[in-house]
Amino acid sequence: MKEGKPTTIKEIAKRLKISPSTVSRALNGHPSIGLVTTMRVKQVAEELNYEPNQTAIFFKQRKTFTIGVVLPRLSEPFFAEAISEIENVANERKYTVIMGQSLDDQDRERRILQTLKTHRVDGLLISIGKNTHDYSFVEWLESANIPVVFFDCVPDVDHTHQVVSDLTAGMFEAIDLFVSCGHRAISLINGPVKRPESRERETAYRKGLERQGITFKPAYVVHTDLTQQGNEAAIAQLLTLPDRPSAVVSFNDYVTLDVMKAVRQRGLTLNQDIHFISYANYPLWKYMENPPMASIEQFPGKQGKKAAELLFELMETKEKPQPSKTVFKSRLIHQNS
Repeated sequence: MKEGKPTTIKEIAKRLKISPSTVSRALNGHPSIGLVTTMRVKQVAEELNYEPNQTAIFFKQRKTFTIGVVLPRLSEPFFAEAISEIENVANERKYTVIMGQSLDDQDRERRILQTLKTHRVDGLLISIGKNTHDYSFVEWLESANIPVVFFDCVPDVDHTHQVVSDLTAGMFEAIDLFVSCGHRAISLINGPVKRPESRERETAYRKGLERQGITFKPAYVVHTDLTQQGNEAAIAQLLTLPDRPSAVVSFNDYVTLDVMKAVRQRGLTLNQDIHFISYANYPLWKYMENPPMASIEQFPGKQGKKAAELLFELMETKEKPQPSKTVFKSRLIHQNS
C-alpha cells in the first residue's frame, strides 16, 4: 500500500488471499460469510486503517445521510435551542446536520441553499431571514426532490410544510396582563411590515384590545427593521406622542433590549414609567435587575424537534404528502411579580 492512499477492499482481499466480494460481505456482516473469515477480515481492515468509501455507499443507497439547516443566527438562544433538538432527532437516525447562517441576508441564504442542494443533502430545515421576500427557491428545491420543512420564520407560501408558534394566544395574555395592572395605553413595536409574523402580531394585538374594550389607535403601532437603529427610532416615535403609552408589546426580546436601553437613556424608569412584554422568552431575563414584566414563550425546542421529525417522515415516504402546518400555542411567562 502506498503511503497516503486509503486502503481498499482489494488490498485486504490480497492480504487474505480471498475475493474482494467476500471481503465486502464480511465487512457488512453478511450471513453467508463464516464467523472466522469475518473476524479475520475485520482484523486486517483495522490493521490497515480501512475506512469505507462513503461516496460509493451514498451512490448505492441514493442517500448522503445528511440534512441541512438554514437559519438567521445560531448565536440567538432561540435558534440554539431549536438546533439542539434537531441534532438529537438526527443523531437518533444516524444523520449528520450541516448548518448555515443567513445572517438575514437573502443572497447569502440563497447561496447556502444552493450549496446544500449541490451536496445533495437528503432534506432541509429552514427558518427564513427577516429580509427574505423572494421565495422562488422553494420551487427549485422541489424540482430537485429535496424535502423541506420550514419552522418559526416561514414563507407566505401555501404548498409548504411548516412548524410555527401561534402568536395570538401569547398576545392576548400580554394585553390581559397589562390591563389587569391598570394599563390602557398599550402599544405595539412590530417587525417589518411585509413579514407574515408581523401581520399576525398586529392582528392579534387589535383583537386583544377589542376583547378588553380598548379603542385601537394607529399611532400606537410602529414598525422596526429589527436593527438597533430601527428599534431605537421605534421607541422614540412612541415616546414623543402627546399621550405616550405606558405599556408596550415588542416584536421580540432583542428589540426589547434595545428599546429598554433607549428608555433608560431618556431618564425614564423601567417598570414604572413604562412597561414591556416581548416575544421569545430570552433565557437571560432572569439574571437582569429590571427585566420586562413578562415574555411570550414560542417553544423553539418543540418547534425544532417537530420540524425534524416531520422532515424524516417526508424523507422516508415514497408518496408526495399534502402540505401540513403544525402550530404550538404561545404562552406568557412572568418575569417578575
